[in-house]
This record gives sequence, C-alpha cells and structure tokens, in this order.
Amino acid sequence: MNRLQHSVVHRLPQSYRWGAGKRLEPRALSGTEAEDDLVGLSLLSHQGVQAWDIMQMLKEALAEIQLDCTVVEWEGEPCLFVARNDECATTCRLKNFGVGIAEAFKDMPA
Repeated sequence: MNRLQHSVVHRLPQSYRWGAGKRLEPRALSGTEAEDDLVGLSLLSHQGVQAWDIMQMLKEALAEIQLDCTVVEWEGEPCLFVARNDECATTCRLKNFGVGIAEAFKDMPA
C-alpha cells in the first residue's frame, strides 16, 4: 500500500528564504511576495523517523516532475520547502499521490 495515501501536510504560516550560509530564514510579512520566497510544508500525520521517510518520498515525487525542493529540519521536524511559484504544482502533485492537504479554517462562525 502507498504510504503517501495516509499522509497529511499543512503549509507553514509564513514565507521563508535562503539566508547566509544556506540557512533557512523566516521572511518578515510585508504583504509583498519576493521571487526567492519559499513555502514550507510540514507533516501532520507522521512523526520521527517515519516523517523523514515520508518527506523523502514527497521530495522524490516532486523531482519526477522536475520541481526543485528540499527537506530540512525546521523547529525539530522535517519540512519540505518549495519555491512560492511552484506551490500550486506541488499541491497538485501531492494530491495526485493521495496526500491530504490541511487548510486552516478562517472566519468561521462559532
């Protein structure tokens, strides 16, 4: 059975960029998007070593369609980072593999 079908990712709440020394840095929210902005995806469904394995499979699925991405540790968890311009293609590809994409509920009445 495809382990990706039981995976759920969510988008990290801010933009990121590569800083000095190839370190990932959060980008201040300014209302404008820069060409070098990155979007981060984190797993909700898996933790630990299994999360790293799943993230590597996600990375490979994106590499098959020539989407550049990287998996790095962010706040203690493996996260997948893609260029903001590739976000739509990324989510489409992941959905085709059965990966769930979690979205926050905004402005919902109580």
